Amino acid sequence: QVQLVESGGGLVQAGGLLRLSCAASGRTFSRYAMGWFRQAPGKEREFVAAINWSGASTYYADSVKGRFTISRDNAKITVYLQMNSLKPEDTAVYYCAADRELTMTLDYDYWGQGTQVTVSS
Repeated sequence: QVQLVESGGGLVQAGGLLRLSCAASGRTFSRYAMGWFRQAPGKEREFVAAINWSGASTYYADSVKGRFTISRDNAKITVYLQMNSLKPEDTAVYYCAADRELTMTLDYDYWGQGTQVTVSS
């Protein structure tokens, strides 16, 4: 069982930056791939970024590539999403997720409760 708690969301102006954190419980965190997803009002939840168990492999949605960076600290059982050059279209609730297999689909076993990110123009 893995429990995930996101933090770091907030209101920021376009061009600004935020860093989201996802703190996990459980001693097996280092065995899990982690993903970040987001869901804007009236839209489906979509993939943002993913990282494998060791942190050696990362994947990004085209819409965030070059602006967002996913990383993890297995000692702190935390995964991060550094978001730079934010745009109004990045406004959404951001969720972290964990699964034993790395995927860019929604097929993750564990999900956090989400944190709101709002980017003003």
